[in-house]
Amino acid sequence: MTALSLTLTGAQVLLPEDGLVPADLSLADGIIQTDRAGRQIDLSGFLVLPGIIDLHGDGFERHIAPRRGAMKQMDEGILSVEAELAANGITTAVLAQFHSWEGGVRGPEFADQVFGAIASVKDRIVTDLMPQLRFETHMLDDYTDLPERIAGWQVPYVVFNDHLPHDRLAEGRKPPRLTGQALKAGRNPDAHFEMLLSMHARRDEVPAALDTLCAALDTQRVRMGSHDDATAQIRADWRARGAQISEFPETLEAAEAARAAGDYIILGSPNVVRGGSHKGNVSALDLITMGYCDALASDYHYPSPRRAALMVAKSGLVDFAGAWALVSSGPARVLGLQDRGALAPGQRADLVILDAETHRVVATLAGGRVSYMSGDIAARFVG
Repeated sequence: MTALSLTLTGAQVLLPEDGLVPADLSLADGIIQTDRAGRQIDLSGFLVLPGIIDLHGDGFERHIAPRRGAMKQMDEGILSVEAELAANGITTAVLAQFHSWEGGVRGPEFADQVFGAIASVKDRIVTDLMPQLRFETHMLDDYTDLPERIAGWQVPYVVFNDHLPHDRLAEGRKPPRLTGQALKAGRNPDAHFEMLLSMHARRDEVPAALDTLCAALDTQRVRMGSHDDATAQIRADWRARGAQISEFPETLEAAEAARAAGDYIILGSPNVVRGGSHKGNVSALDLITMGYCDALASDYHYPSPRRAALMVAKSGLVDFAGAWALVSSGPARVLGLQDRGALAPGQRADLVILDAETHRVVATLAGGRVSYMSGDIAARFVG
């Protein structure tokens, strides 16, 4: 597919050194150019910003499994995911897929289908989609062949979760919603409960198994992170295994420990938009204020990264450039993507165009190709 050759004029452009200023921006061959290229497009009344890089999102689940058993053409679901991503200004997206005892759309078999579908649509989409595996740490029987499966899935990023309700299991009590969860996984509720109890009983085996697994993934150059760190010690344990990304730390203590050690901290955009965590965890806004945030991720809601960055800028916590960096250059740095995240010559032509007054997304370009365009701005490009 051919990338556009254009020079965008008249807009406010977010540049690495100058901030948001009136400037021309040229693109050709999929990258930002130093010299003028192609025909000129007047974008007066618009903002041109680096495309959003979403480090972690599972909002795609509703596209690939709108109802249990309803979606048979998985690749069609991934194509509809891309449409939503692009409409929200996202040019690079990490799709966070579970490998979990929870079963259903979070089960190992479903993960295999999702990763296969992502690979199958690569040549048909504009947005850069990256698969992430979210592995439940107490699935000890799955450890042996997991590195080989991750390599086969071409997964470059693994995050570790533990969603077992340990407190209840320690008391021998059934967790809430167990029956519905079991039925979604296709299990008898009693058998599901016994499985949870068995995994809980083997919890002391998990640390050593993780040490071995993480060492293997490190040799495969897989990027690793932890999820919902609650204490400084938990963060230190993950760091020792090579997991240097802390996704959504639950406490100030964990975030402080991550920052002190130079680990990356990812926070949830919905936490910012809502004004706090829906689970009562530490406020993302508070952590941003203290400098404990490298990137904001969509988590479960794709419109939130744009909204969160704009809210942070409006609040005055950081300037506009610093706020937008949380969804562009910051995530690029976390993922080691040196070719994107800023509108600078030689970088990928990944950009989102916002209405300067409403801040609504009107167009998104990834690698110099249009992934989304809506409304009157289309006439400026095609007229």
